[in-house]
Amino acid sequence: MAVEQAVPGADLQARRARLAVVVLFLANGFAYANIVPWLPVIKSQLELSNTELGTGIGAMPLGALVTGMLAGPLIARFGSGRVAVGSGLVLACVLPIVATAPAWWVFASGMLCLGWMDAWMDSAMNSHGLRVQRRYGRSIINTFHGIWSIAAVGGGLVGSAMAGWGVPITVHIAVVTAVLIAGVLVIARGLLPGPETEEPAAAPASGSPSGAGGATAEAPVGSGGGGRRRWRVPRRSIAMLLVVSVLLMMAGAIEDSAASWGAVYMRDELAAPLFLVGLPFVACQAMMTVGRLTGDRITDRFGAVAVARTGALLSAAGMALALLTSAPLGAIVGFALMGLGVATLFPLSLAAAGEIPGLGGGHGVALAGWMARLGFLGMPPLIGVVADTVSLTAGLWTVPVAGLLAAALSVGLRPIRGAAARAADKGSHA
Repeated sequence: MAVEQAVPGADLQARRARLAVVVLFLANGFAYANIVPWLPVIKSQLELSNTELGTGIGAMPLGALVTGMLAGPLIARFGSGRVAVGSGLVLACVLPIVATAPAWWVFASGMLCLGWMDAWMDSAMNSHGLRVQRRYGRSIINTFHGIWSIAAVGGGLVGSAMAGWGVPITVHIAVVTAVLIAGVLVIARGLLPGPETEEPAAAPASGSPSGAGGATAEAPVGSGGGGRRRWRVPRRSIAMLLVVSVLLMMAGAIEDSAASWGAVYMRDELAAPLFLVGLPFVACQAMMTVGRLTGDRITDRFGAVAVARTGALLSAAGMALALLTSAPLGAIVGFALMGLGVATLFPLSLAAAGEIPGLGGGHGVALAGWMARLGFLGMPPLIGVVADTVSLTAGLWTVPVAGLLAAALSVGLRPIRGAAARAADKGSHA
């Protein structure tokens, strides 16, 4: 039997589910971004040193790393929709704990829980987004991530405005929590019902060897062949998971460089005035949002491999420009090009992870997403060590290297079509 393919277009249920996933991405991006502008206030209220504050903030990625691997089994057991909604509600409820913590250990514990819930929600909403994408039969995953970027910027701006206007942190975060809970509960009924494997494979995009996200059909881990294929994953699929995971690590490292080091580079290396030092981050995020909002159409036209490879090379060239120039404006332009280039790497890699044969979407996305967080966690210290030993400019040259490595690894976004088709055919005759 041939692999069933989704009919172009989408029914009403799929359109409602797409809107629901949009709200999930909005909620996830908006939540913690409202806390960031208040961190100096929290530091002052708790009388924390820089080390204590940094350690408390570091509990967030730690929580994601420790618990992120559990997202796959949870999604397989309860469904990506339920996990996304449940973790989103808990995430919203933890925000007031972080904002009003009476002691450092409460703050750190709250940050740990934020990372925990963020990891589960991230995997679940991406897995559900891939289900909706299969119903559409074309790439829509980049738009979800573009909306996340808009929400993150919006949350930061709202938090900054509230702090600047003197609104009490308790009032601000309480309102944010209420809005998030209401939004997540309202859209819960719009999510797709049924198991994660219910949607057919997405049709490849025309003129593209890798298609719109490269969806393929395969019995997921733990459910195939009436139990005969339980927990058996093809070696080629394991290799593909490793490649995609490293690609996600590189994408995370590139994305994080503007937030972690852009302002410091402008101030210490280029002696830029204070009103310019934050612009590398703003320029990177703005162009990343543009790239993600336009990325689906480009992916459908040229394919995931070509788009990811070109973007990775552009990100490497952008950072190289920022490091080779001696003018602050040139550095800002370089960071902007880097943001545009890296825009689609993360969503396309997660989409590929969710379609790896032998791994259900929840398992593939959760495993690859867990690996990606190592990039976010590991690259800043690496750059810092090189910066202290040589210079920050030398340390930041690791970012173009990450871009070149990502370009080489982008071939991993090409789906394993033959294995998937054979598995689906065997499953249909089981």
